[in-house]
Amino acid sequence: MKTVSADILFLVDKEPIKNGYVSFNEEGTILEFGEINDSISIDEHFNGAICPGFVNAHCHLELSFMFEKIPTHTGLIDFIKHVVELRNQFTKEEEQTAISKGEQQMWENGIMAVGDISNDTRSFAIKEASNLRFHTFVEVFDFQPNATLEYIQKGKDVYEAAPKQNGNTASITPHAPYSCTPTLVNFCDRFSSDHTPILSIHNQEHPQENQYFIDKTGTWNQLFKDWEENQDWFYPANKTSIQAIGECLTKRNTILFVHNTFTSAQDVAWAHNNLKEAYFCSCPNANQYIENNLPNYDELIEAGAKLCLGTDSLASNWQLSILEEMKTVKQHYTHIPTTQLMQWACLNGATALQFNDKLGSITVGKQPGLVHISNLDEHFELTAESKEHRIC
Repeated sequence: MKTVSADILFLVDKEPIKNGYVSFNEEGTILEFGEINDSISIDEHFNGAICPGFVNAHCHLELSFMFEKIPTHTGLIDFIKHVVELRNQFTKEEEQTAISKGEQQMWENGIMAVGDISNDTRSFAIKEASNLRFHTFVEVFDFQPNATLEYIQKGKDVYEAAPKQNGNTASITPHAPYSCTPTLVNFCDRFSSDHTPILSIHNQEHPQENQYFIDKTGTWNQLFKDWEENQDWFYPANKTSIQAIGECLTKRNTILFVHNTFTSAQDVAWAHNNLKEAYFCSCPNANQYIENNLPNYDELIEAGAKLCLGTDSLASNWQLSILEEMKTVKQHYTHIPTTQLMQWACLNGATALQFNDKLGSITVGKQPGLVHISNLDEHFELTAESKEHRIC
């Protein structure tokens, strides 16, 4: 057994403890915690905070080899074009080296679990050997009905190969409202509800995404013409994109909506009223990297959105660190307390991925990992200088 202490202990599922300690065994199982007293023997004290290990609710580990290959602030449309152009321009060795470095970086940065998007199997060998726990979202898209059966079969093939041992899980998920036919979305909904009932959907990360679903005009309509993707089958629903795709979903799955840069309070309310359970994952640094924009966190919080955090990929970020995502939110929304950001970074992500049996909070019996956060201010709030260091 080892006992460590800190100026403040962020339990996440309960109020923080000042001058707190936590004891754990060799497997990282939490044995006890509380406020330091004379009867407690401390092995190591940390200035600052101790918190649970982080959960990266949205990542594209397989794109790690695109690090620093795509310019910043291109906007989503041009970013997608860059990804398509670059995706197959690297050797297998280059890909595997970069993916391995990305996985190691997440571990070193105190991340315990990842909701990871996979379009193919190129990251699977590294996931299988990892200390991280993965839920693999096998991502599919078809754009038009004549491609649906092909992509259903491709999704099934990748799903069968996805890591599902040692606590890892997987599901087949639609990429985004604009890239999937209703038939494909419905397939993902039914398939995942029979296996691991979680879907991850890229949502409202472009200012004109909703416009396409309202009246089939704007940037997305032009993009499909440029790509020569026949969209004659698509009829606008006069609804926002989240509501349009929601009509293809049942109340059998937890839905993790990702990015949400242009999601309104009305759409959050719609999701809570019409879906089994909805989480809203934000990737602040990726939003800044691509669109130089952030969601309206005040509006999302006021609407009751269950928020969690992701890093997106090294194609769209400077690092894979949930602490850096928290710091970016804090920089622009200084009034959001660190205790609330800890909820997003740990327990909400763990619950969305159905990993909260072991992760997400400092709770007796869990194995959440422990992270030291240094350089807090006098009120135990994050600062620009805050750093993470894995304890266990």
